Amino acid sequence: MRAAVLREYNAPLSIEDVAEPTCPKDGVILKVMACGVCRSDWHGWTGEHPRVKPGQIGGHEYCGEVIEAGPLATHKVGDKLIAPFILSCGICPSCQEGHQNTCPNQRLPGFIEPGAFAEYVAVPFDHNLAHLPENLSPTVAAGLGCRVTTAWHALTGRAALQPGEWLAVHGTGGIGLSALLLGVAMGARVVVVDIVDEKLNHAKGLGAEAAVNATQGDVAAKIKEITGGGAHVSVEALGLPVTTNASIECLRPLGRHVQVGMPVGHTATMEINMSAVYLGNLALYGTRGMPPWKYPSLLALITSGRIDMSPLIAREIGLSGVSDELAAFNGPTPPGVAVITDFLS
Repeated sequence: MRAAVLREYNAPLSIEDVAEPTCPKDGVILKVMACGVCRSDWHGWTGEHPRVKPGQIGGHEYCGEVIEAGPLATHKVGDKLIAPFILSCGICPSCQEGHQNTCPNQRLPGFIEPGAFAEYVAVPFDHNLAHLPENLSPTVAAGLGCRVTTAWHALTGRAALQPGEWLAVHGTGGIGLSALLLGVAMGARVVVVDIVDEKLNHAKGLGAEAAVNATQGDVAAKIKEITGGGAHVSVEALGLPVTTNASIECLRPLGRHVQVGMPVGHTATMEINMSAVYLGNLALYGTRGMPPWKYPSLLALITSGRIDMSPLIAREIGLSGVSDELAAFNGPTPPGVAVITDFLS
């Protein structure tokens, strides 16, 4: 099969013919229909992600059609499925308690085992996969895999965002735009933060009530002025010290900060304004991924027409275009995300 393989950090991926995957006993082989290109892939490409090594096939935001099913698989040949990027075992205490995204036995295609920057991908623990609704395109579905599912769990499972509350979103990449769209659908008032005016204007066109350019003064002070005292919930979507502290400092008393951006490499440990946490009686939440049992609530929101996630997708690309997308994350990116839909070019 054709695949994009990491051979050297910070270098173009190698487009190669590699062996097709072997079907797991408890899983399936998917013919990949679409796969998103995510900032998390970039962390692996740069060498900052501790689990991604040369030889890896990336890609963790995917959907596809089952072409082979193992004897213990839940799904069958012909099923069209969406995969969360964390595949949980289903039997450990974390899974039994409904916290599958914290499963200690989790499998991670795209990070530790071969992912979906390829024509086919092996998916173990296929009980995690959800059926692709007929009225949801594979392109949009692939874009849900990491950023939208993570944002959904951050807002509903962690911060418990309520209608009428102010939501601040720091960074308007894939995660940030997802949090914006979901927040608006949930009835929140959203203020977005970025350093690119084009992305801020794009976000306002998608429902953001206000936008702050982080290069133009004290972000936290501006958000407190806009919101009349501070955001109730603030989402950090980049994993950087400056945006993390701005997210914490922009909150009103009893506010909730959600760390969605992944702090890895040189940002894995950072200085935090704990005085703001102490004085404001703030709550800090970490979040990663989404338990698969939450797919029905998210998909129902989308397929019922209450929210349109298609503005998240900026461009469809071929497999050979992944390297350019990864390199683009080295600087400010344009609005929207890229999804691979052609695996032969």
